[in-house]
Amino acid sequence: VQLVESGGNLVQPGGSLRLSCAASGLSFINYDFNWYRQAPGKEREWVAGIFRGPGIDGYADSVKRRFTITRDNAKNTVSLQMNNLKPDDTAVYYCDTEDYWGQGTQVTVSS
Repeated sequence: VQLVESGGNLVQPGGSLRLSCAASGLSFINYDFNWYRQAPGKEREWVAGIFRGPGIDGYADSVKRRFTITRDNAKNTVSLQMNNLKPDDTAVYYCDTEDYWGQGTQVTVSS
């Protein structure tokens, strides 16, 4: 199983980014996926998750109504649309399924 994240960047507060996670080596449609993040000096925290099948999703309180997780079962990708970004969103963002992890992508929110 391989997960490859992309889309991280430097963005100003209030801006938007879209992260992607490309998955391979698994039957994508049968897996749930999560996004986690880890800020410097802090523990890794769960951000959002999306279930298999009809795409039921869930979010941490800190990102509700700002972030949206989606999946494309035809392209084996999971995305995280992040709007109204705040400096506290600065972190390395990781894609996860069944304890398989990607290498992470850096998101920095700063003016």
